[in-house]
Amino acid sequence: MSVDDERDRLIDRIGQIQRDLGRFLAESRQHSSPLLDSNLTMRQLKVIMFLAFRESASGQDIAHHLDVGLGTVTGIVDRLIGHGLVTRREDPNDRRVRRVELTPEGHVLLERISEAGIDDFRRLLERLDTRLLHDLCTVLGEIQVTVADLGEDPPR
Repeated sequence: MSVDDERDRLIDRIGQIQRDLGRFLAESRQHSSPLLDSNLTMRQLKVIMFLAFRESASGQDIAHHLDVGLGTVTGIVDRLIGHGLVTRREDPNDRRVRRVELTPEGHVLLERISEAGIDDFRRLLERLDTRLLHDLCTVLGEIQVTVADLGEDPPR
């Protein structure tokens, strides 16, 4: 087996483990999920997640990110405003542009979703011995460096 074949096999195996882990975490929730309890559509959730990494975004920014028309974005944002998760405001630099940003309730929802995932993952990590936790921390640190090298913000 060549080195490239072995690398491909290992990458495939890691992908399968990641999928299995995601499935396990989704199925093993001992309490309600803030993500599933939110009643958000996939597109609404994508907008919320997109805004989580920005202070605000224009409708054009969101449309480009979702690869949809501006009319579609208007409907999605209107519904998110109805849920109290985002707000629109005038762009101080260009009054023709409306900026969309998360409300405090939107930030709280994202924090609850994130914390639920961290709590579930922590339950798994608590079952590992200290040596394995050190190894995992080292590997995740290397992944974080690689992400930074790719020009993206490292995971927090």
